[in-house]
Amino acid sequence: MRWGDRPIWVRCVAGAYVIGFLEGAGAHAYFLATGGLHTYGYAPMPVQLLFHALLLLDPLVALLIVRARPSGALLAAAVMLLDLAGNWDGTWHAVLADPAAYLRPAGLLPITVFGIFVVFSALPLRRGLANARSAG
Repeated sequence: MRWGDRPIWVRCVAGAYVIGFLEGAGAHAYFLATGGLHTYGYAPMPVQLLFHALLLLDPLVALLIVRARPSGALLAAAVMLLDLAGNWDGTWHAVLADPAAYLRPAGLLPITVFGIFVVFSALPLRRGLANARSAG
């Protein structure tokens, strides 16, 4: 089954995933290029490793979604849960000190909104991709 034959909601959600995860990969590539290996030095080592791993995981999720693999939706949810945990772990005390500083369209707010979207849409998208695959 081609993408054009899939329900519009599947195409829209998949498109949002691809755009979001490629943007995330681009951001991590930018941070690595401008800050080097220690660009996430403020974070604990496991979080630093996670953020570097996202440079590979984010495009992998996008590729799986473009190829309409149902597993891509599940991987997307797992990646976003880890990404959210790492980002919130690194900023929790700062958010508590000045919550309004994080209500801007860059950084923690869009990551959190996208993460919630991915976590709550992953299972329906997985089913939408699996059903379309079995019908085709």
